[in-house]
Amino acid sequence: MFCGDYVQGTIFPAPNFNPIMDAQMLGGALQGFDCDKDMLIDILTQRCSAQRQMIAEAYQSMYGRDLIGDLKEKLSSHFKDVMVGLMYPPPSFDAHELWHAMKGAGTDENCLIDILASRTNGEIFQMREAYCLQYSSNLQEDIYSETSGHFRDTLLNLLQGSREEGYTDPAMAAQDAMVLWEACQQRTGEHKTMLQLILCNKSYQQLWLVFQEFQNISGQDIVDAINDCYDGYLKELLVAIVLCVRDKPAYFAYRLYSAIHDFGFHNKTVIRILIARSEIDLLTIRKRYKERYGKSLFHDIKNFSSGHYEKALLAICAGDVDDY
Repeated sequence: MFCGDYVQGTIFPAPNFNPIMDAQMLGGALQGFDCDKDMLIDILTQRCSAQRQMIAEAYQSMYGRDLIGDLKEKLSSHFKDVMVGLMYPPPSFDAHELWHAMKGAGTDENCLIDILASRTNGEIFQMREAYCLQYSSNLQEDIYSETSGHFRDTLLNLLQGSREEGYTDPAMAAQDAMVLWEACQQRTGEHKTMLQLILCNKSYQQLWLVFQEFQNISGQDIVDAINDCYDGYLKELLVAIVLCVRDKPAYFAYRLYSAIHDFGFHNKTVIRILIARSEIDLLTIRKRYKERYGKSLFHDIKNFSSGHYEKALLAICAGDVDDY
């Protein structure tokens, strides 16, 4: 993705933005028994995250109430999840998703994979801080207690946020590729640790070189090798890291497609990816989706959701006429 490939989101700062007027309109929309959901969609999906924070402040000082609290109280089901999700700043939204993936019975490993395999060092630091502030809890400790084995070790390594940035060493790439190849052959604890250290700490640019060298050495693509040699959530996580290195929007297009088609519209995953990527690369994700799967993301969301929930997702997706 760093090869001069321009990525783009779908949500931008609204021009002529007036947080006080927006807060007033939201206050009106949330009044009474049946709230004006169209108004909520029109405002919250058409403002960027920083603007939504200003609206929340204006709302608080105008009504003496918390906007997220009011949305939670007045709305229900998946539509509520979308509107509330939009109100969290990106690091807080990641923290919120991780917390809910771990609390209660069972852990949503796919959520942990989606977030931790794809975030930059800066995003990881901010997410850890937000997690601590929101839940008075330590993200590393929670992941440690909710996961196990090499899957846990790899997640904790990613959580360090210590990936090299922009650095390449072509001579080292062949050596790293040999280590990866051996790790796929031998699969001892030590080899798994070395594999994980390379995938979690080398720069994306370096890993591009390593994956090319791996292909030269083994005659096999690194993803196929991981799929052959590993299983369970560790395999899913390692593959996710490789796919994010290669083309992050394509990774999210794949995750959305599988959430929509393989899991009978897995609402949580669809909502999480659309909101989290809306200001980063969602437009590019939409392009990759169309290229890979023939149908547009817009079309598939229309097909599998309904009502104001559908309308909100489509507004975040910002579909074009040719997307129908």
